Amino acid sequence: MTSAERQAALEAIAAEVKSCTRCRLHAGRIKAVPGEGHPDTEVVFVGEGPGQNEDRAGRPFVGRAGDLLVRMLGTVGWKRDEVFITNVVKCRPPDNRDPEPDEIEACRPYLERQLAVIDPALIVTLGRHSMGRFIPGAKISQIHGTTRPVDPSTGASSAMVFAMYHPAAALRSSDVERQSFEDAAAIPVALLDARRRRAELARAVPAPATPPGDTNAPLTAGSMPAASLESTTTNAAPEAPTLF
Repeated sequence: MTSAERQAALEAIAAEVKSCTRCRLHAGRIKAVPGEGHPDTEVVFVGEGPGQNEDRAGRPFVGRAGDLLVRMLGTVGWKRDEVFITNVVKCRPPDNRDPEPDEIEACRPYLERQLAVIDPALIVTLGRHSMGRFIPGAKISQIHGTTRPVDPSTGASSAMVFAMYHPAAALRSSDVERQSFEDAAAIPVALLDARRRRAELARAVPAPATPPGDTNAPLTAGSMPAASLESTTTNAAPEAPTLF
């Protein structure tokens, strides 16, 4: 898929989100918030749901939490338009309450399709409800700053997920803010690890059988075992890799 084709596919999903009535949240919205970012990026940030500022603007993470997220990205040399940012629910829950399970389920196809189009190497979850979509049953206090393989049924065929606190939580706690900046510094390492795992998985796919006597068959690298499914923790970041 070309960059233009990915952009067109993302715009088509966004148009559906803006007219969506799949759950109760549509009744109170000003604007739906499909998400935004670079169609060719390798990193997708997934938050929980739009807040008041996002509901008015129709864009994700534009309030104080968004400003903090931009600062975190800046510490590793990235800009927000170099990643893709979205949420598990695309309309604001009333009074900024947590999204309900049925609301998350109603929006699930949109997020799956966005991930399938972008095909990221790394998904960064922001908050426990986003984390729960990719790592069910986990506690964010125990796994923030770590990576795990993503279930392909989420729409991301061969990605890793990196868990972080939601920036809004960092605004309420200096300790969470400190941990969040430490976690953000490790995102580039997580991306490099995700790239390596993706390459190993690709090499592990058996090559098609070569008919006897076929001297034009392509040469293939030897198979390598897939990366371990155990979680990993990253502690330091090298110079940030480019995202596309």
